Amino acid sequence: MNCRNCQHELKDVLVDLRNSPPSNSYLQENELNLPEINYPLKVFVCSNCFLVQVDEYKKSEAIFDNDYAYFSSYSSSWLAHCKKYTEMMCERFDLNSNQKVVEIASNDGYLLQYFKEKGIPVLGIEPTENTATVAEQKGIETITDFFGENLATQLSKEGKQADLLIGNNVLAHVPDILDFIAGMKVMLAPGGIITMEFPHLMNMIDFNQFDTIYHEHFSYLSFYTTQQIFRKYGLELFDVDEIETHGGSLRIYGKHIDDSSKEISPKVDALIQKELDRGINTLTYYRDFQERVLKIKLESLDFLISKKREGKKVAAYGAAAKGNTFINFCGIDDYLLKFVVDVNPNKQNKFLPGSHIPVLTEDAMKSEKPDFVVILPWNLEKEISSQLEYIKDWGGKFVKFIPGLEII
Repeated sequence: MNCRNCQHELKDVLVDLRNSPPSNSYLQENELNLPEINYPLKVFVCSNCFLVQVDEYKKSEAIFDNDYAYFSSYSSSWLAHCKKYTEMMCERFDLNSNQKVVEIASNDGYLLQYFKEKGIPVLGIEPTENTATVAEQKGIETITDFFGENLATQLSKEGKQADLLIGNNVLAHVPDILDFIAGMKVMLAPGGIITMEFPHLMNMIDFNQFDTIYHEHFSYLSFYTTQQIFRKYGLELFDVDEIETHGGSLRIYGKHIDDSSKEISPKVDALIQKELDRGINTLTYYRDFQERVLKIKLESLDFLISKKREGKKVAAYGAAAKGNTFINFCGIDDYLLKFVVDVNPNKQNKFLPGSHIPVLTEDAMKSEKPDFVVILPWNLEKEISSQLEYIKDWGGKFVKFIPGLEII
C-alpha cells in the first residue's frame, strides 16, 4: 500500500483495531441472523509526508449510500456552532447577496440554512440522497454527487464558482484527497475563501481518541501535512483556528496562492511550530498509541464486567460512529451494555453493527433507569449530560471511557 498523498510505501502502523463492520451500517431486526462483512481497520503513518491514513477497503460509494444514517441537524450544540460560524464569516469577510456560498458534504442543510436566512445564495454538494432530500425541502439547492475535480470543472463552466467554499468534517472522508483539493482549486472564485474543519490529528494522538478511526475516515490530518497538500495545488492557508468541536478540531482558511489581498496570520507559523515541537513529523511521536488504546480497552471491559457482576444496569447514549468503533474493538455486546439511546429516528429501533446492541428512544432511559450511562460521543458530554440530568434522580451516573475511564 502506498501513501495517497505522496505514493511513498506505507510500512509504519499507528494502530490496528482489527476487523470491524462499517460504523454507520445499522441493522434491522430481520438482518441480525445474516452474515456481516467486516473490514480491516488498520491505520498507517507515512514516514515521508506524515499523512495518517487507512486503506480504502470499503469503497466510499458503498459507505455513503442512499440510506446514510448521519443527519447533522440532530445535535443542538453543532447547530449553535454553525450559526456562530455563519455570523463570524459574514462579519469578517463582508459576505452579501452578490456572492455565493458553496458547501461540500452539505448533509441536510444544517449550515447553509443560516446563510440562506441572510439572503446569500447557497449551493450544497452532498453524495447521500436521503440527507440531500431534506436539504432540498429546506429550499437549499443541492447537487447529489461526490465532489472532485471533474464535478468542480463542470460547475465552474456553469458559473457556479464559490466566493466562500466550505467543507466541514469532509476532508478526512475522501479517499482521493488529491483529486478533492484539486477540485477545490477549480471551484474557488478569484479572491474567494476556503474554510474547512476537521479533527486535529494531534488531539487524536494526545488524548487517545482512537474511536474517531472508522472506515469513513480515510485520512487523519495535521496542519503540517494539510498545508503541504494545499500548496501542491496552488492554495495557501492564510489562517487557522483551534476549535473545540469533535474533541479538538482545526478550522483552516485557504486562498489562491497568488491572492495577495489576504495577509498570512501569525497563527499559521505558530501552529506549525507547535506541531513540530510535539514531534508530528517523527515516527517516534506515534509509536506508543497502540499500547494506550489497548489500556483503554482493558479498563473499559474491567468496568463493564465488574458492574455486570454487581448486578448493575449499564446503558449508553449516542449511537455514533465513534461509539461503534469503540464497542467493536473492545468486544462489547448487549450482555455488558443493555441498550443505546439516540435522538435520531433514522437509528432508532435498529441495532448497532457487529455488537447488535439495540438502539432505542429516550423513553427507554426513563423506564429502565440504568445505574450508569456511557456517553459514547464524548465530545458532546456537556450537551448529553444536561439533556439526561434526570438520571441523577435515581442515582444514575455518567461514564466516559476516552481519553480514560471517568465516572461523572
